[in-house]
Amino acid sequence: MDVITIESTAFLELEAKINLIAKFVNEQQPTSNENPDETWVDNYDVCSFLKISERTLQRLRSKGFVSYSIISGKSYYTLTEVKRMLNQHIIRSNEKCLSDLITNHKQAAERRRVNKGVK
Repeated sequence: MDVITIESTAFLELEAKINLIAKFVNEQQPTSNENPDETWVDNYDVCSFLKISERTLQRLRSKGFVSYSIISGKSYYTLTEVKRMLNQHIIRSNEKCLSDLITNHKQAAERRRVNKGVK
């Protein structure tokens, strides 16, 4: 590994240019017009905010009561599917829990974007 040294003023100029490029790229990205009901949430979020156990959710998957996808060993559900389970009384929860799930999922996604520098 090689170590390269530069003056601090040159480094600050380089950093400013990189930040300017990153800002330009982020501004060029189209605004998200996706349907919030098509947002995917993971097993942990569904269990936490709807106050059901992982075993209950696994049982629903096994019996075919809920549609899901598995990516890298994690189960994901659309918000539409979670709402359907609530409306059909497949799971016992309430609308406040669902709104908490949606709100907290959006906040977590925004935090991940900021941490990655995408914002």
